[in-house]
Amino acid sequence: MGKNGKKRIGILTAGGDCPGLNAAIRGVGKAALLEYGMEVFGVSSGYLGLIEKEYRQLSEDDLSGIITLGGTILGTSREKPFRHGQYNKYVRSKPEIIKENYEELSLDALVCIGGNGTMKTAAKLAERGLNIIGMPKTIDNDVWGTDETFGFDSAFNIATEAIDRIHTTANSHRRIMVVEVMGHHAGWLALFSGISGGGDVILIPEIPYELDCIADYLLSRSKSGKPYSIVVVAEGIDRPTKNKGAGRYIAKQLQKRTGMVIRETILGYIQRGGTPSARDRILATRFGAYAAFCAAEGKYGNMVALQGSKVIDIPLAEVSGRLKLVTEDLPMLRKARAIGTCFGDEKVI
Repeated sequence: MGKNGKKRIGILTAGGDCPGLNAAIRGVGKAALLEYGMEVFGVSSGYLGLIEKEYRQLSEDDLSGIITLGGTILGTSREKPFRHGQYNKYVRSKPEIIKENYEELSLDALVCIGGNGTMKTAAKLAERGLNIIGMPKTIDNDVWGTDETFGFDSAFNIATEAIDRIHTTANSHRRIMVVEVMGHHAGWLALFSGISGGGDVILIPEIPYELDCIADYLLSRSKSGKPYSIVVVAEGIDRPTKNKGAGRYIAKQLQKRTGMVIRETILGYIQRGGTPSARDRILATRFGAYAAFCAAEGKYGNMVALQGSKVIDIPLAEVSGRLKLVTEDLPMLRKARAIGTCFGDEKVI
């Protein structure tokens, strides 16, 4: 708490960037300032800022005009203070330094915005006595306990538009086009963009695939007069070596098995950048305002989450170390199979 008796909160963004981070910072900060009369401090570069004492007080002016901006005005890093074996130039442990600086800044709460790794660290800091509120973001949509994370919708739209554009080239040249999208452990982005973009084959980490099965499917499409096919691949699918990207591996293997001309496109970081979608701006704002409410009410050690149409809070301890993965009983997956989409695990002719 500040010298003036006002509650004081910190905000940090950690892990990879994604659309909607600035909308989330704005949501937390404006609600804290205007509705609850708090002081707000922005921490630079994720958890690294709490180690290096890089933070500054934020005013309403600092938060104006940023809802449409991509990236994060606070900066981010992949600093993992609890990771053992990494270089540490400090005499004390990083978690100890974070706690000392948190107390020196007189914070009443710290809002940690990030994905799975960020939530895991946040849960550990909560165990050490810090008042933590987690807010989930990631384009992978794989944070356990929330129906959706902000950042996902923007990436989904970007990937879908890219697949739409690739359709015209594939059709013009009568080729098979392999499109690699992000998703290390979960296939939400590949599944959603693959279905909305009319992908014929969708490969995700949760479903084991057979290359011969996919090759037979593609050859059957060609023989039936369909001149081209779109294969959407999540970057995290299983393969013999991780040295070669998933898209390139699938393209080369299928070309060997079919003799057809196959080209791959890797969307890469374009999926994480740029202006957030309207849906992500709204979700990030809702999350932010609710995080400020949790700080005001002393609801610490929790993560903000969307369940159904409601924004709620759930214990960080339940979220830490868990992933939300695509399951076979997902209605969208079943519908995709029903319309003939191939997932590489069974023949769809």
